[in-house]
Order: sequence, then C-alpha cells, then structure tokens
Amino acid sequence: MRALVTGGAGFIGSNVVDALIERGDEVTILDNLSTGKRENIEQALSNGAVFKEADFRDADVASSIVDEAKPEVIFHLGAQIDVRRSVADPAYDATINVIGTINMLTAAHEAGVRRFVNSSTGGAIYGEGRVIPAPETHPEEPEAGYGQSKLAAEGYLGLFHRLHGLSAVSLRYGNVYGPRQDPMGEAGVVAIFCGKLVEGGTPTVFGDGMQTRDYVYVGDVVSANLAAADSDAVGSFNIGLGVQSTVMDIVELLGKLAGRDDFKAEHAPDRPGEIQHIALDATRAREEFGWEPKVQLEEGLERTLASIKG
Repeated sequence: MRALVTGGAGFIGSNVVDALIERGDEVTILDNLSTGKRENIEQALSNGAVFKEADFRDADVASSIVDEAKPEVIFHLGAQIDVRRSVADPAYDATINVIGTINMLTAAHEAGVRRFVNSSTGGAIYGEGRVIPAPETHPEEPEAGYGQSKLAAEGYLGLFHRLHGLSAVSLRYGNVYGPRQDPMGEAGVVAIFCGKLVEGGTPTVFGDGMQTRDYVYVGDVVSANLAAADSDAVGSFNIGLGVQSTVMDIVELLGKLAGRDDFKAEHAPDRPGEIQHIALDATRAREEFGWEPKVQLEEGLERTLASIKG
C-alpha cells in the first residue's frame, strides 16, 4: 500500500510511519518540523520512506505532494496540539487544524485517494464528562480552541464524504503517551514525569492530582489507525482504554516502576478551565473495525520509561 502520513515526524505520526514501513508499505512523510523531529524518522528514511518538509497550510503544496505521492491512504496526524496556545490564539490553531485539514481533504479528493484517516481528540471535544466512559454520542462541548478546531475538522470530513464520496474516518484519541512523546500536549504529563524521574527530580501536579484522564498507549493508537484504514467505517470513533486514571496514579506507578519511594508530587495551584474527569467508550471501534487496546497503563508506562532511559 502507498501511504502519506502528515505530521509523520511527530510523536504519534512517526510511530505510525514505523508500523507502515515494517509491514512493507510505501510511505511518504509530510511534516514542516515545527514540532516534529527529524530524528524520529531517520530509521524510516533509511528503510525507504520519502520525506517532504512542507506545510499543508499551503493548499498548492498539499495538492502537489499528494499528486506526486499518489497515496491510497492518507493518515492525517499533523496538527496544532498545544491547548494553551489554542486558547491564547484560536485563529492560529484553526489555520492548522481546520484550514490545513480542508487542504488535505481537497487534495485527497482531487487525487482520488481511497481512504482518509484523521486524528482527532475525545476529551477535548466532549469537555467535562457527563457520562463516563463517554460514547461518541456524548454532548460536544469543547472548552478550548483545540477541541473546537478538531470538532470543526471532523465536520469537514463528513462534508467531503457527503459531497464527494470521500471515504473518511476520524479517530478521537484519549491521552496518548509512549516513546517519542512530546511534553507539549495535555497528555505530555507522562513524558514530563518520566523525564523528572530519570533526572532524579520530583513531579509538579496541578491541584490535588485527582483529575482523571483516559491514557492510551501509542502502540494501541497505531493499531487503531491501521485497522481504521483497512475498514470502510466512516464517522468518528473513540480510541481509549475506557478507564479513568488520576494524575496521582501516574506518579505512584512511575515511582513504583523505578523503585523510587521518594518520587512524590509537589502540588501547584489548579489551572483554570481544566477538565476534571473524562474517559472514552471505544465499543464502536471494536464493533466496526475490530480494534481493542492491548496495553494497560502500568505496562505502557514501563515501556515509556525504558525508552527514555535508552
């Protein structure tokens, strides 16, 4: 299969690239390296992947790269993921997450791409969890520009499906963590805490640390992308464990894994507007394209910590 991965030098994108290369696919990576890292794709490039350093906010550039790569499937992972920046500058956020997605959808339609797999977000779209774990029918009440822009992008996937028949699916992730994680996103707490652990430092926890998230391992997210690409399912699908874990759970598990009894949280004031509780119900993904998470939190943290220690 020929695949194009936007954001392919980033945390999740580079893991998707590696999985595609491993199964023998032809892969083109599109990334402007604003947050992605070339080191994440060095091995993929040595194994035949093609890298295009470019910005899909430019519609002509997006179209040209898709025309040249002739992908059967586009995995759209390129995004603005900084929640705080999205609040401070929602127009900038929307330029990447909405306009950029429209550019990729347009290029996909014009080039006759068979399948478009979009990366989205669960918690940031749903807002505070009214039903936990939240199904895809949960009210959509974003509390930051990031969630709103991802919701808008999903709307354009639906539009291109209705208008042009483009086969498009959107994956609403929980808090993704694992090797190569960038600490910039909200789920970056795992990367930050692992870094503190390796350095011999202590983790900073905002508020009482009892706020919950659905932490999903990057390997499971990769398998969700591949399963979604191979299916005909359309619409939005939750990708998570369906389990609430607190920030304090992360601190305690990491301390246990490292044998650090002194790995204790330093508490800082609550951050205003932070969602307190959310987890995702991934039943629909299991039923429609056979995906289920395989990695529980403790095992995933152990793998992540091992990757940082090298």
